[in-house]
Amino acid sequence: MSHTTLETCNTKVETDLKEIAADVVGRAISGGATAVEAVVRERDEFSTLVRLGQVETLKESGSKSVGVRVFFGKRAASTYSSDFSVAAIERMVRSALELAKVTSEDPLGGIPDASELGSLAGDLDLYHEDVYSLPGPARIDYARRTEKAALDFDPRIKNSEGGSFDAATGHKVLANSHGFVGEYRRSYCSVAAVPIAQSENGAMQRDYWFSVARSMSRLEPAEQVGRIAAQRTIRRLGARKVKTAHVPIVFDPMVANSILEHIFEGVNGDSVYRGASFLAGKLGHKIAGDNVTVIDDGTIPGGFGTSPFDGEGVPTRRTLVIENGTLKSYLLNTYTAKKLGLQTTANASRGLAGTPGIGPGNYFLQPGTKTPQQIIAGIQDGLYVTEFLGHGVNLVTGDYSRGASGLWISGGELAFPVEEITVAGNLKDMFFNISEIGNDLEFRGAVACPTIRIDGLTIGGE
Repeated sequence: MSHTTLETCNTKVETDLKEIAADVVGRAISGGATAVEAVVRERDEFSTLVRLGQVETLKESGSKSVGVRVFFGKRAASTYSSDFSVAAIERMVRSALELAKVTSEDPLGGIPDASELGSLAGDLDLYHEDVYSLPGPARIDYARRTEKAALDFDPRIKNSEGGSFDAATGHKVLANSHGFVGEYRRSYCSVAAVPIAQSENGAMQRDYWFSVARSMSRLEPAEQVGRIAAQRTIRRLGARKVKTAHVPIVFDPMVANSILEHIFEGVNGDSVYRGASFLAGKLGHKIAGDNVTVIDDGTIPGGFGTSPFDGEGVPTRRTLVIENGTLKSYLLNTYTAKKLGLQTTANASRGLAGTPGIGPGNYFLQPGTKTPQQIIAGIQDGLYVTEFLGHGVNLVTGDYSRGASGLWISGGELAFPVEEITVAGNLKDMFFNISEIGNDLEFRGAVACPTIRIDGLTIGGE
């Protein structure tokens, strides 16, 4: 399809989606609803997996859907449909109105006040048409080249779970009965490889690497992704157990993310008002070391967590969650903000139906100044964690225990791979014991964390 046709299609679609959203809101109000919210989405996806050079899966799909949430005073209900015909939309709205009459009342339910609604102006760099610029065969070739680079890297790489290439574009419109109509488009593409290596005694190890971007021009080259995946896999060969010990632990950025996600679960307004978070009642309190500053920013151009407005039509913003170890803000949508007597932080996230949840913008730990190598060099004996297994985290008490594998640090260098160990501690202490923060912050999703060193944890081994 030529670019001109594509653009004409896009303009046509835009008016359609907005009209559909406005139509849904109008129908619900005519049906007696006191407040309404409608979401209309369209999505195109392409994905392929090549294994040992052969195409294993190839998927191209397009989907469109519409959802509505209606209120009768303090009663609410929602429904959705993937059929855009007038009859189907009429049926969807009628069904939501009928359901709302029989649900129980929630005194704090409702959509945000009109004064809170809005959309960030300007181009947020979320959409690039070039994610579909490669013809089908070239996309498959991208996946094949990624896997080949991993397989060719070292003779010990004997097998593979494949190389993959994905691309997608999406278009979302949100409208409500306060007259708000907002829309944005997003695009992304990604490439990944998962090689399997085998040691002389037949023991196998796997690891992976990937690159993801809003535009093809920012995607890492296929060969580079394959090589890094291979390096990460080879360094795991010959993994052994270690004795139980109390040593400093360095978290690779891919696993450091999970520590940040536990903080996110702890500051999520939903867990806080239910009393299901170890951070409930801790606003204004010191909950981490002075070097810890955590930010949630939904406004960063091109970010994977960026959007002009949140799931309720409130403009996204930058929120200081933790500043120099002090808890400054929870992350909230309109409902949880009302529950806690606070203001929304524009973190509402939502699907087509149901009540909005809470999701991150671009949520990250502010980086430090040391390179990962400098952090490792400062440790005589310790563990560099590259993978966690299972979920052993209690968000109410903060108790933490997870299976892990990685590399042993000896004399300030990565010495040998280790596996079948556990890392245990308590989140309340862990945040205070983050003694070093790396300078290698890189977003590969909405949540990002640089390399971190945490002291005071127990490694459970032999």
